[in-house]
Amino acid sequence: MTILLTLFAKVYNKGQLKQIEATLQTTFEDLDAQIQIIEAYNRWVKIKITGEDENVAKNYIAKQIGICPINIDEITIDTKLKGYIKKIGSSEKLSIDIGITEPNPVHVHIPLITLQNQLLNGKEESFKKIVKLFALSTDLPISIRVNNICIVENTIEAELSQNQVEMFKNWQKSLLDRLIILGITTDKITEILERTRLNRDVINIESLGLFEQVLTCKLGTDAAGLIPRIGHYMRNTKISTFNSKNNNIQY
Repeated sequence: MTILLTLFAKVYNKGQLKQIEATLQTTFEDLDAQIQIIEAYNRWVKIKITGEDENVAKNYIAKQIGICPINIDEITIDTKLKGYIKKIGSSEKLSIDIGITEPNPVHVHIPLITLQNQLLNGKEESFKKIVKLFALSTDLPISIRVNNICIVENTIEAELSQNQVEMFKNWQKSLLDRLIILGITTDKITEILERTRLNRDVINIESLGLFEQVLTCKLGTDAAGLIPRIGHYMRNTKISTFNSKNNNIQY
């Protein structure tokens, strides 16, 4: 028997595919479970697991990394999912990619009014302002809860999960800047911070995904000011900032 999975992981370069495969093979070297990367369709990592311990491997991967649903039929109202923000344009809704590509891609969106209610206690700010306030960007991992499913149109309407809302609220309350770096591992971030001696300016590294990290800055440290000092070591990453000053507002 063979198990095919789409991991909750998007890659930013080919080297990361090899990195995932090597890590998983090492993890299961004492089990009868062989891991093979099939492809990275639309940058989603698809793998094949074979061997007598394939279910053990699958359960471990589901817990440690996360796996995506295969078909929209697997999803029900109130299902909690993880995805990545798609390209942010002029639309008045947040679009999320949850990894379903067969037989057709599924379109997931969170309406503006839902974002206003969840993040701003109903205050009618524009979509553009919300994007800026909460540092929403393409490829940012995000957790959602399904509110409505339309099989005919292959669409899902959702809201932010409670955990996701709490994360953003905690960012607001802390009054600390954050540096959001997409396309890099925790180990690499740690190495760069030590090399540049910026580990004294960062109090925490939070992983949102395998290659998506959030650096919490010390009180008084300007996250944007760190970019020129570390950008040289992160040329293939996407860097954005959560500005605590922009969020020192009570709604």
